[in-house]
Amino acid sequence: MNQPRLPWTEIGAKSYQAMAGVNMSLAKSTLGHSLMELVQTRVSQINGCAFCLDMHARDLRKHGETWQRLNSLSTWREAGFYTERERAALAWAEQLTRLADQHGDHDTAFEALKTQFSDQEIVDLSWTIAAINTWNRLAVGMRTPPSDKPLE
Repeated sequence: MNQPRLPWTEIGAKSYQAMAGVNMSLAKSTLGHSLMELVQTRVSQINGCAFCLDMHARDLRKHGETWQRLNSLSTWREAGFYTERERAALAWAEQLTRLADQHGDHDTAFEALKTQFSDQEIVDLSWTIAAINTWNRLAVGMRTPPSDKPLE
């Protein structure tokens, strides 16, 4: 296993605290903890962030998420385990995470959001996606390892 590159949370403590503040603000949104964690888990899958994927999967399990839904998250389009609200959020998360691959029309994903979320929730969801993409890039870039404890 690769060793972490730098103690980035200490070296960049002010920036780390600012990002943590964004997360604390978003935790108060009406999106709901489970939805936010599903989105963060899916984005972490896309970005290949072992640390964040492990952390958010643990949090989902701790809050009662089933293994079936967690294991099927990367195939959410094919699996019937997700609500229309979750599907709209996951589609938007993928759109905003894969910007370089999807320069085209984002209108379809956005229109699906508007049927499930308020304007405030759409903005909060977009910030959640932006934040997890930032966390993923730092954790991957600095080789932050996932927990070695078994996932229950």
